[in-house]
Amino acid sequence: MKKRLTLIFPKNTVQMPITYRLAKDFNVAANIIRAQVAPNRMGTLVVELLGDIDQLDAAIEWMRSIEINVSLVGREIVIDEDSCVDCGLCTGVCPTQALTLDQKTFKLNFNRSRCIVCEQCIPTCPVQAISTNL
Repeated sequence: MKKRLTLIFPKNTVQMPITYRLAKDFNVAANIIRAQVAPNRMGTLVVELLGDIDQLDAAIEWMRSIEINVSLVGREIVIDEDSCVDCGLCTGVCPTQALTLDQKTFKLNFNRSRCIVCEQCIPTCPVQAISTNL
């Protein structure tokens, strides 16, 4: 099972090897989608965890026990098709190729299942047709 989470670390846990512990102690794979972590500061990590449901739940409980704020990511990228001019600028910054241009029609295609909600496309859109649902 997969779960996409936002982890907010207090200053005292930023230096802990969290992804190592998830793999070693809980057999949970962590795909880091976005990280903003610095020593002696609060840190934020968006991860996609993969593992058995019981192991995922145990890993989440462990993270909460060491004062890491854990919340499910519910955001999605939304494209306003009426505003989109199909310029393709967003396709150049999309790390997963969730955004592509159709080679025949030159219309923007969005493959939601490939999107990791990194939000790199949002500031790239010149007509502000891309946003998140939250």
